[in-house]
Formats: sequence, C-alpha cells, structure tokens
Amino acid sequence: MLDSDAFAIVGMAGSLRSGSFNRALLQAMAELAPDGISIDTFDLSPVPLYNADLDESVDGGPYPDAVRDLRAAVEQADALLLTTPEYNWGPSGVLKNAIDWLSRPAGASPLNQKPIALAGASKGMSGTGRGQLQLRQNLLATNSYVLQRPVIQIGNAKDHFDEHLRLVDEDLRTRICDQLIALREWSRRHQPMSAPLP
Repeated sequence: MLDSDAFAIVGMAGSLRSGSFNRALLQAMAELAPDGISIDTFDLSPVPLYNADLDESVDGGPYPDAVRDLRAAVEQADALLLTTPEYNWGPSGVLKNAIDWLSRPAGASPLNQKPIALAGASKGMSGTGRGQLQLRQNLLATNSYVLQRPVIQIGNAKDHFDEHLRLVDEDLRTRICDQLIALREWSRRHQPMSAPLP
C-alpha cells in the first residue's frame, strides 16, 4: 500500500468544537506535512454513536453513510493521525466512538495492523498524556501499530497558538515534522502481514 512517492495519512480530531486546539493542531500538522506526505482530515461530527444493530460486521446493518465513509477512508490510508483532547483523564468520547466503529470485525478490522500516531493539546499542563495513554490501550485491542516517539503532548496550549488558532511555536512545528517522518518510517517497517490475525 505504501507508494515510494506518496504517503497518505488520514487525520481525525477528537473534538467537535470549532475553536478546539486539537482541531487547530490537526490543521497545523496537515499544513506542515513534509514533501511526499499528505494528510486528509476526516470530520467525525456526522458519525453516530456506536450501535451494534447497525454494524454489518456483527450481522447488523446497514452501516450509516458516515460510518461507511469512515471505514473506507481508514482502509485506504497508509496511516492514521489522531489528535485528542483529554476529558476526565481520558480521551474524548468522540474519538473512542470512532475507534469502536472501526474495531470490528476483530482481527480483520480497518484498524488491524494500521500504523497510528497520536498527538494532543490541552489548556492544562498535562498535554493530554493520560488521554493518549488510554488510547494506546484501546488500540492495543485492535492490533494497531501505535508510534512510540516522537511524542506530541502540548500543555498550556494557549501559549503555543495565536488568537486565530495558528500554531506559532517553532520548536513544536519541528517536532511535528519529525513525528510525521517517523510515522512514515514506522509504517514502512510494519507492513501488514499477508493474512489477518485470527
């Protein structure tokens, strides 16, 4: 799936708020992507709450259109980029809900062996570290390949974005490029096996 000249990432922000730092972070990452790397953002706002009655992979269905689009986008991507806020020491329900829709069928889902990078920004000092840790646990269950480093955990987000939510921290801009390059290399080292896990 990995073309030597193009590396396609699908990015999703775990916040629906228009003024979200995490949506701004995802936009900044898309703009800063180095040559040969593209990031298409997927809006999670139309995705309904998970309902097994609508899950075709468990004899339900049909999938809602937004879910069908989500699963197709992830299947076609070389890798994923998830930016998450931290709510009550965990990731947002919006992002966890997307993972639930993408996690079936077990062992053969769009997330199986999918390389993923995590990033996040918070108004507080934690920088979404605890939320990202929980996401890593969720993605362990889906047999996803979550990039270990570089880590993008932005605390005191207002100090790194201007009033128009543009990322103005030059060190962070460099780290973002480093993470995207590392994700591409991580993906090349973790090519999917020929057969899905049982």
